[in-house]
Amino acid sequence: MISLPKTSFEWHNVISSKSMEKTQKNTNDTKNMKKKKPQDGMARLSDVFREYWTSMRSVRWIYLVIVLSFVISTFLMSVMTPLYLKDFFDVLAKTGTEAAELQASVPLLMHILFIIFGLGLSGALLRRLGAYFDNYAYIRVSTDLRERAFAYFIGHSYGFFSSNFTGGLVQRIARFTRSFNNVTDRLFYNIIPMIVRIVGIIVVLTFTYKLLAWVLGAWILFLFITSYGIARWKLKYSLLTSEADSRVSAATSDALGNHTTIQLFGARGHENNRFHKVVSDYARLWRKRWNIDIFSDTIYALFSVVIHFTVFYITIKYWGQGGVTVGIFVLAQTYILSLNEDIWNSSRIIRDMYEAFADSKEAVDVMKLPHEIQDAPNAKAITVSGGTVELKNVAFAFDQGNPVIRGVSLAIASGERVAFIGPSGAGKSTLVRLILRFYDIQSGSISIDGQDISKVTQDSLRNSISFVPQDPILFHRTLMENIRYGRLDATDEEVIQAAKLAHCHEFISSFPQGYDTYVGERGVKLSGGERQRVAIARAILKNAPILILDEATSSLDSHSEVLIQEALDVLMKNKTVIVIAHRLSTIKKMDRIIVVNHGTIIEEGTHEKLIADNAGMYAKLWSLQSGGFIQGEIE
Repeated sequence: MISLPKTSFEWHNVISSKSMEKTQKNTNDTKNMKKKKPQDGMARLSDVFREYWTSMRSVRWIYLVIVLSFVISTFLMSVMTPLYLKDFFDVLAKTGTEAAELQASVPLLMHILFIIFGLGLSGALLRRLGAYFDNYAYIRVSTDLRERAFAYFIGHSYGFFSSNFTGGLVQRIARFTRSFNNVTDRLFYNIIPMIVRIVGIIVVLTFTYKLLAWVLGAWILFLFITSYGIARWKLKYSLLTSEADSRVSAATSDALGNHTTIQLFGARGHENNRFHKVVSDYARLWRKRWNIDIFSDTIYALFSVVIHFTVFYITIKYWGQGGVTVGIFVLAQTYILSLNEDIWNSSRIIRDMYEAFADSKEAVDVMKLPHEIQDAPNAKAITVSGGTVELKNVAFAFDQGNPVIRGVSLAIASGERVAFIGPSGAGKSTLVRLILRFYDIQSGSISIDGQDISKVTQDSLRNSISFVPQDPILFHRTLMENIRYGRLDATDEEVIQAAKLAHCHEFISSFPQGYDTYVGERGVKLSGGERQRVAIARAILKNAPILILDEATSSLDSHSEVLIQEALDVLMKNKTVIVIAHRLSTIKKMDRIIVVNHGTIIEEGTHEKLIADNAGMYAKLWSLQSGGFIQGEIE
């Protein structure tokens, strides 16, 4: 099995602003690619075929009908029809000029003509039948490919999506399905007919004009070897061009998604220059590919002239010896024209197939990449009755040798309200993400009601926890749909009730479309405070036994915060609550405050207890905020 040269997964990861310098270096390195080979990646050609076949299997009998339709139609139209044309012109050549001879040849000529008509009609109908079934099968298979790719992509972890641009991932899925269409089109409309014509013509000529069969066979073999060599030479540029195209899409998505920042900093010129560098690299690789195409087309044009000359030279020599009829001339010319078109297109066909596989490879790379967070074998749904959370000697690091959480042990009782505080980068949010199992810990254990979260299903775990993030992201859907995401089977009345408790109903009612208002991509049509209230409404609707609030009131004005606090007080009843907060005034009523720094717990206790320890970090932070920096927030 021929395998595609690989590239590292890093080439496919779309560039974040922090890694732009490294990516630019990689871009510049491609200028020296004559000295380098693409690095090994993950997916092989066999993997791409396997993904295709997985979706094709359910309609394999339809594909058998498609193949037979194209094989038979090509044989009838391209192999058999020229044989009857040969007979037709041989009859004409043998017919004299006398009226009687002319009249006697008419029935035979008409008989041959009707056979040619029947072959052409049958071939055309069979081809249309194959095309009809191909359209049906393609829609079925491409839909399945897209759904399977989406399902696998969406199953990747929080860490995966934080390292990849959404636009680049969307591009990979789109290319995956589009490339399957390109492969099947080339297969049914080009490759299968070409194979039938080549085999059929060589077999026919072997029995009718053996020397011509040898000449055409050698010519075909030589050009196929040449086509394959050129396609392999061009493949590395196809892969690099595909990667460069992904970088262009990523750069476009990154800039357009941050257009407000660009305008605020007057950086349009900088972004234009940055985008120009990415596009220029893509254009350079694209130009290289086209130059190779021109080179290959030149070779085929030269050899096309040579084969025409050679065949006619040999045929004329045999004509002079009486060994060739007019029909043979017609047959040879018809077959040469047919094969010449096939051979001329062979390089383009091979190239397109390789490019299609290169495009598919980008998606299959992700589909071959194991999900970072997986359910354990035979994992069961978690059962949460009380909501106790226990961490035992938990350690975690994003990179080896760079620990973020260092041996944390913590027990949170059922119904206890706990706050995590500490400086930025201390590990507060990471601890929460570990409880949600967005990442797997390196050592230790995390359990809820005595059940190790690594041994239960992820969906059941997260369905047992309501999470309100600091910067909630909404779907570009209606407000009704966004709030209902907290509990998908909720009625409209339940959604509206949750919105009222979260004080969303007031601003939603002011919109002309009310709950049917679309919020824009990522919720951009709403203010930060409105988005946060929608997120709180989701949590109220979900009503899970464990509640996690990550600065849930940080985007609210003082008036809205008072209203939300009342709703949150109701929401927190009979629940285990974990709050991440920087504004210490919001956590004074917590049962326990846990101070985190450098990935460890350095203090814990009630507000009063921690304030009494004047040397502690909490007391210092409280003094800092109450000393005038955030005076209004602690009164």
